[in-house]
Formats: sequence, C-alpha cells, structure tokens
Amino acid sequence: MSDKKCLECGDKVIGRVDKKFCSDYCRNAYNNKVNKGSKNLIRNTNNRLRKNYKILSELNISGKTKVTRRKLFDRGFDFKFITSLYTTKAGSTYLYVYDQGYLELDNEIYLLVKQD
Repeated sequence: MSDKKCLECGDKVIGRVDKKFCSDYCRNAYNNKVNKGSKNLIRNTNNRLRKNYKILSELNISGKTKVTRRKLFDRGFDFKFITSLYTTKAGSTYLYVYDQGYLELDNEIYLLVKQD
C-alpha cells in the first residue's frame, strides 16, 4: 500500500484507496481553486442579469411602459445581457431578461413589457 498525499496540502491521506484529500476542508479548498474562473464568470453574469431585471421591473410598473435609452443607461442597464429573444409574426424582436422584455422603437425609445 502506497502513501498517498492530499492534493491540497500534501498531508498523508488515510482511508479508502481512491481518496484524494485528507479532509473536507482540503477538498473544498482544492475544488474552489480549480473552478474559480468559471464560477466568477457565472457569478458576474448572474449579477448583471439581476441588475438588468431590477431596472426593468422598477421602470415598468404598469406592465407596458415607454422609456428612453438614456434612462435605462443612466440606471446602469447593460444591453449585452439578456436571457431570451421573442420575434413576433410582424418581425419585431423583443429582448427579455426573464419575464421583463423590451423592444426598441424609434428615436432611442424603448417599449418595456412584462410577459404573462
């Protein structure tokens, strides 16, 4: 039987043959380091979506509202982050952040809608 070392701290691993870590702490610390980059991307994306959703919800109290691009932009809305698209039969494309959507009209005016 060979002496196995913990992948995180290097201490001796005691237990099952396929065990890789000496403790739960080391296992968690190792996996957090390995997954750090992808977790940050997901966390940052979710934060942007959450912020966009909050902005749309606050501006669209009635369920159908017109606002300017400037008003969205001034509140920190990021137009790059959406969750889905919906194209009508007439060819208009609504961009959605969960159930809050918006459609670009003329002269940088946006129609905000809430999906039922």
